[in-house]
Amino acid sequence: MKKAGVIFFVIALLATLHGLIARSDQQQADVQSETTHQVSEAVGTFFHYTGFANFTAGHGIMIAVGLLFIFLAIKYEYEPLLLVPIGTGIIIGNIPFQAGAGLQIGIYEPGSVLNYLYYGVVKGIYPPLIFLGIGAMTDFSSLISNPRLMLLGAAAQLGIFTTFLGALILGFHPAEAGAIGIIGGADGPTAIFLASRLANGVREIGQTVGGDPVYARNLIGPIAIAAYSYMALVPVIQPPIMRLLTTRRERLMRMKPPRAVSRTEKMLFPIVGLILTTFISPSALPLLGMLFFGNLLKESGVTKRLAETSRTALIDIVTIILGLTVGASTQADVFLTPQSVMIFALGAFAFGVSTAGGVLFAKVMNLFLKPEDRINPLIGAAGVSAVPDSARVAQLEGLREDPSNHLLMHAMAPNVAGVIGSAVVAGLLLSFLG
Repeated sequence: MKKAGVIFFVIALLATLHGLIARSDQQQADVQSETTHQVSEAVGTFFHYTGFANFTAGHGIMIAVGLLFIFLAIKYEYEPLLLVPIGTGIIIGNIPFQAGAGLQIGIYEPGSVLNYLYYGVVKGIYPPLIFLGIGAMTDFSSLISNPRLMLLGAAAQLGIFTTFLGALILGFHPAEAGAIGIIGGADGPTAIFLASRLANGVREIGQTVGGDPVYARNLIGPIAIAAYSYMALVPVIQPPIMRLLTTRRERLMRMKPPRAVSRTEKMLFPIVGLILTTFISPSALPLLGMLFFGNLLKESGVTKRLAETSRTALIDIVTIILGLTVGASTQADVFLTPQSVMIFALGAFAFGVSTAGGVLFAKVMNLFLKPEDRINPLIGAAGVSAVPDSARVAQLEGLREDPSNHLLMHAMAPNVAGVIGSAVVAGLLLSFLG
């Protein structure tokens, strides 16, 4: 009887231990299953927030464009100070992320760092600072010595008006068409300044039949990228047009050396220029005021530190931020639209017309000038305000025909006149369309 009780006790103990072990194994399996589920869920959540999960063909296209800009800047040195920041910005702006997740990283997300930096583009803060630096590094001597060359800078703005009409024909609102047309001036800061006023996606431009307000589309990115792209491609776009519209005899034409300009003339020019141009176009005051102020810092001779800062550190810092944010604003969903394609096509047309306008007007001027005062038509192409690249193109085209014919100093006159001219036109467009 005792043996039976002991055996029963041992059997019960073993059964209890087996149950405990089985329960422990089941709990361990449940814990492992729960852990595996949690890990799988965490991996899924992690992947959901990566760029791989949110990647689209549009992102791939824009990243390829950014890489192309960087390649052109490094391989061929096409405006590297502009294309490297813009190309990098395009890549940054098209890194895919989960929209609406409150991460505050996109350039259009309020509170993000890029959005704060982009504020300077939307409100037109950066372009006047760029003009300050341009004024501090520009020598207007060639223009002062031969004022008639200012007419070439005016003639080269023809592309702005023809492109404005073209944009209207394609269905753009007049305000948007004005912002697109300024691409023809080949001046990136001016294009951004006008686009920020007329086509920033915030400004009300009209009302529908039902009375609801209609707002301008956000075209700053396409307009800025088009303007800077064609500025960088000046050595590619302009030479064929210049050769087509001139004869070899005209390209060989020599111009008499410019006269020496006194220091007094150099100091008076920015003051007189500021008053005269802003009286004609007050809306261009932010650009022209800073341009002539920077030049006065340079020519006064008593503010060398300020002039040096303006033309080096300041303009470099602003160029970095401007290029990066303009590039980042080209998010695929905003940039890859039919309107962007039309803007690039119109921009190419504008640039070609502006180049042709300067060259042809130089030929017209020669009809009324004495033989010794005639102008080499090649410098008419420098009337677009891509400083100093278009002037260098005129110099290289002249040297190509005659290695001893230096046109750079002559070409700088319409070149800097083009900067003033495009800013004046921008102010006039803003006055009528703003």
